[in-house]
Amino acid sequence: MNIHRSAVDLVVQAPAKLNLFFEVLSRRSDGYHEIETLMCPIDLYDTLRFQENANGQVTLDCRRAVSAGRCGLDRVPDGPENLVLRAVELIRRRAGVRFGAAIRLIKRIPAAAGLGGGSSDAAAALVAANEAWRLGRSRDELAEWAAELGSDVPFFLAGGPAICRGRGERIEPIAGLGPLHFVVVRPPVGLSTATVYGVCSPPAQTESVAPLLSALQRGDLSQAGRRLRNRLQPAAEKLTPWITRLEQEFFQLDCLGHGMSGSGTSYFGLCRHARHARRIARRLRAHGMGSVFAVRNCF
Repeated sequence: MNIHRSAVDLVVQAPAKLNLFFEVLSRRSDGYHEIETLMCPIDLYDTLRFQENANGQVTLDCRRAVSAGRCGLDRVPDGPENLVLRAVELIRRRAGVRFGAAIRLIKRIPAAAGLGGGSSDAAAALVAANEAWRLGRSRDELAEWAAELGSDVPFFLAGGPAICRGRGERIEPIAGLGPLHFVVVRPPVGLSTATVYGVCSPPAQTESVAPLLSALQRGDLSQAGRRLRNRLQPAAEKLTPWITRLEQEFFQLDCLGHGMSGSGTSYFGLCRHARHARRIARRLRAHGMGSVFAVRNCF
């Protein structure tokens, strides 16, 4: 998450993420699922601009970047249900802040895609409000508030790849992954996270993230590609034919490995290098698969 001040406001670049591994361990009594996932931020960013004011009003102007086209962004809410506004109101209540803010959110990350755009925006809003209002709250305190907003929100405060457990809020930062390049496709339809979880059943025998993590830290990308897993993918396949269609398309490509991110519908392939990712992206665009991005991980 990149932060800098302009002449008039605070600007935060909020990254998307990919789930390189996703296992559903069990169903919890509170209705959530116990998970283990390896999440990796990528250089596909929303931009949040935060300008403080003294009138106590918080406003949000949410727009799609011209370069984003129509990549699943048409129904991004800009009312009270938007996670950015919920994040700012939460920090105002907890910190006793009376200041307001004019917030402008430029969307590039597709919605309903398993890329964490809304969660990343919420984390960016917490960071921006803490900085702009000079609250001095620690990242640990912000992470506690972030967990109230959504399971993925604390991850985006970690600043790099991490293994996330619990319902996603327990963060273990990971080092030593090196540069990773991907091609990401968001098909023309999205999926609700709750709906996908509703179809998914925890397996009798779970898998561990350890083999994938070991391969990545050794720099063995071929082995890492074979270790990509997402327990939610079979559930998503029951809800839309696009996941199977993308899987079949990627089987025809020379990616090192491929799979769905999060609860979908975005699908990604692990590539050898940036040029390889760009080449595959051109082919996928030509086949009309949806919105296609050639990206790399963020450190």
